Amino acid sequence: MPAMSSEARAIALLALAAFVSASAFRICDPMLPQLAAEFGTTTGQAARAVTAFAVAYGVLQMFFGPVGDRYGKYRVVSVATVACALGSAGAVMAESLDMLVFCRALSGAAGAGIVPLSMAWIGDNVPYERRQATLARFLTGTILGMSAGQLAGGLFADTVGWRWAFAALVVGYLIVGVLLHLEVRRQQVSGFGRVDPGTVQKGFMAQARLVLGTPWARVVLATVFAEGLLVFGALAFAPSYLHERFDISLTAAGALVAVYAVGGLIYTVVAGRILKRLGERGLAVAGGLVLSVAFLSYLLGPVWMWSLLASVLAGFGYYLLHATLQTNATQMVPSARGTAVAWFASCLFMGQAAGVALAGAVVDQIGAAALFGGSAVLLPLLGAFFALALKRRTVTV
Repeated sequence: MPAMSSEARAIALLALAAFVSASAFRICDPMLPQLAAEFGTTTGQAARAVTAFAVAYGVLQMFFGPVGDRYGKYRVVSVATVACALGSAGAVMAESLDMLVFCRALSGAAGAGIVPLSMAWIGDNVPYERRQATLARFLTGTILGMSAGQLAGGLFADTVGWRWAFAALVVGYLIVGVLLHLEVRRQQVSGFGRVDPGTVQKGFMAQARLVLGTPWARVVLATVFAEGLLVFGALAFAPSYLHERFDISLTAAGALVAVYAVGGLIYTVVAGRILKRLGERGLAVAGGLVLSVAFLSYLLGPVWMWSLLASVLAGFGYYLLHATLQTNATQMVPSARGTAVAWFASCLFMGQAAGVALAGAVVDQIGAAALFGGSAVLLPLLGAFFALALKRRTVTV
């Protein structure tokens, strides 16, 4: 077994890469009005910089899996991190909105390989009994990164200008990329994290058929798609709902929902203890129930302060359920782990996109009450379904 210091260092660097990548995901959100003014367009058109990153990030995730399985997951993460720096450098120098959109798409495409392949590498090198707690620590980088990106985007836009936000990303990507490259060289010397010679070395379609042909993989992928649809479809409309219901500013409403990250951080601290007490099936059930209470709190809370509790519970409940799914994703097809985890991440992203589209139709036709009420009813059922699937799998394995 490799020394814990080597494992801990390697995972900390992956968490740093996830931090910068997650920051890039959200950094454009607060600067859209300034981008619109800079390029003489509308805020809606400026939002193409957000959409381009998101679409490229979502679609390219599934393609990075076979690449990581073939050439080594850690190595591919290090290369992807440096490629992200190139995209952000282009954004710094963009003279038109179209060029900015192209550079954001490049960053999103490269960044798609960072988080799923990091998770898959952890699956390759951390025993299953320690994996969920380890993945929780890794998730800290993603959770903090998304909050930091929103904060940094607004801060740079309000002070020295939006281009400096992308310059900060370039510096972050390059520093982390160099550290990852040095870690790859250390691993080559020590043999730690070496590509498993038994790993499937086939093309994209063959790997995809292998993953989708595995019954347990189909269960996990379908569940995470439904999770993304139900959780993020409702959360996307929480700020506007709070704004309309309590007559608070959109800035304040967005900040209230952003407290979601606090719930995620609480989970990372207590994950190991809760897993020992409840087990995987208990975590899935508890996650669904906590999410139900969260959305009921958004819906029924008599004053806006209830949304603080709702957001913390939403973050905590989401990671109770999602981390259980995530841990199983790293084990559902061990011989093609990179591909499997990449498909898992892509299904989560596609579920989010479908959820936002569906939620928009629900809000327009029926109202926000139906949206939050529906998620509050369906998420406990989803948690119970996955817990039952875990029980049946344990019996048949």
